[in-house]
Amino acid sequence: MDACDADPYLRRAAKHHGNLTTRSCPVCKKEALRELRYTFGDQLGQYSGRIKNEAELEEMQSEYGEFRVYTVEICLGCGWNHLIYSYLLGDGKTRKAPRKVRTLEDEDFMEEEAARKPLKAWHLHEQELRDQGRF
Repeated sequence: MDACDADPYLRRAAKHHGNLTTRSCPVCKKEALRELRYTFGDQLGQYSGRIKNEAELEEMQSEYGEFRVYTVEICLGCGWNHLIYSYLLGDGKTRKAPRKVRTLEDEDFMEEEAARKPLKAWHLHEQELRDQGRF
C-alpha cells in the first residue's frame, strides 16, 4: 500500500472542511497539513461519520452519551494521510439515537428506486394514453 493513498473524498473533505495546521507534510515537505475530525457512535444515528469542528464537538459533548472522534491529517499535495489520534466524548448518559430525518439523499434514492421498478400493466396503459394525448 502506498503512503500517499488518500481517498479522493478524503482529499476533497480536507480541502473544503479541514483546518490548516502549521505542520508541513512529512513526505513531500511542500504543503501544510489539514486536519479533519470525524465523529462516530451509535447514539449519533444518521449523523455518525460526519465531520465536525471544535465548537460543534463541544456542543455535542453534552447532547450525546458517548461518541468517538477520529482526527486525521491530510496533505493535499501528495495525498499522505494519517490518523493522529482518537478519543471519546459525551456526558455518559445512555440515549437512543435521534429519529431519522429524511434528507435530499433519501429523496434522490427514492426517485432512483422508482425509476428502476418495472411498470405495471395499468401504468403502461396510462402512459400510452398520455402519449396519445387522450389523458
